[in-house]
Amino acid sequence: MTGRRAWWKTVLGVVLVGLMLFPVYWMFNVSLTKTGDMRADPPHWFPWNPTFEGYTSALGQQLPALATSLFIGLGTVALTLVVALPAGYSLAKLRPRGAGGIDFLLLVAQMIPAVVMAMGFYAIYIRLGMLNTVWGLIVADSTLAVPFGVLLFRAFMASIPKELMSAAEIDGAGAWRTFRSIILPLSRNSVITVSLFAFLWAWSDFIFASTLNRNSDTIPITLGIFRYIGNNTTQWNSIMATAVIASIPAAFLLVLAQRYIAAGVTAGAVKD
Repeated sequence: MTGRRAWWKTVLGVVLVGLMLFPVYWMFNVSLTKTGDMRADPPHWFPWNPTFEGYTSALGQQLPALATSLFIGLGTVALTLVVALPAGYSLAKLRPRGAGGIDFLLLVAQMIPAVVMAMGFYAIYIRLGMLNTVWGLIVADSTLAVPFGVLLFRAFMASIPKELMSAAEIDGAGAWRTFRSIILPLSRNSVITVSLFAFLWAWSDFIFASTLNRNSDTIPITLGIFRYIGNNTTQWNSIMATAVIASIPAAFLLVLAQRYIAAGVTAGAVKD
């Protein structure tokens, strides 16, 4: 009975995974389909006569947007770590006055819709002259990642034994030296987790890009795909090829860092 139950659960799991991944497969299938075969009836379920003209067109036109998204993603990661790491350390180990209230505000900040934040940034950036700039997008995207990063770092660093801190203090290390020499090396999994999520949020952002960078010539790939669809509705293989290319870095990073993510997300969940 147990074996039979396990069998149908496996089949059900495969079917559900197939349904969820079908849009990804269809995107890849269309990216290899010739323009003349797009309206075939019935549709081509497999790329029997594949063409790479979509990828050639996408790479020729979207490389600047891909480079911009890469720069924004890396900039967001750097800014997020610079802000979130010391903040998480302070909340976990230094326990400043009002730490509980700060934790609550960080949780509330994650619940604010991105479109509301985009409107606020728009009003601020007009006055500061940061509208339609890459640096403006880096700052805006970091606001999504910093609260998550601070809370994750706080949870992990709170689980680091106090004996390590006491030993460093006995050896004459101050708060900054302890943070740099002891806390940071032990926080590798959390750092990788926060960096990955920060990069993916920046890489896939569309709301901030379409609101704060609408009239710029330097645009991220999400806005590039949006404009590409509007200007080129007949070449769906090029549009889907662009989407496939834009998905590769995210998929690669997720596969590469999955074991660090599992350890980083659960860090601090259980204390000895």
